Amino acid sequence: MSDCLFCKIIAGDIPSSKVYEDEQIFVFKDISPKAAVHLLVIPKIHIVSLDNLTPEHQTLITHMMLKLPELARSQGLDDGFRTIINTGPGGGQEVGHLHMHILGGKGMPGFN
Repeated sequence: MSDCLFCKIIAGDIPSSKVYEDEQIFVFKDISPKAAVHLLVIPKIHIVSLDNLTPEHQTLITHMMLKLPELARSQGLDDGFRTIINTGPGGGQEVGHLHMHILGGKGMPGFN
């Protein structure tokens, strides 16, 4: 989608601090980190949110989930990490492109 912030990042139209990329996903550092490590894992195809997944996305989502521990370890999170998927405005989703947050290290926010 031409007006999607994350699609523009994937296309290279907006700079990012890329951590990893393969044929299915793009991973970069959040520009407003909520912890010492805060990565965003996004699919290269535009999917608005978790609510918009269909059975045809099963391989992609499995790939994303299985990649999370490797990405966390690559950032020094050997002791654990938090994964968050915000879904829709009521769930705190700010960008209309499915994304998974990986958070860890110092400054990790708690749940209140």
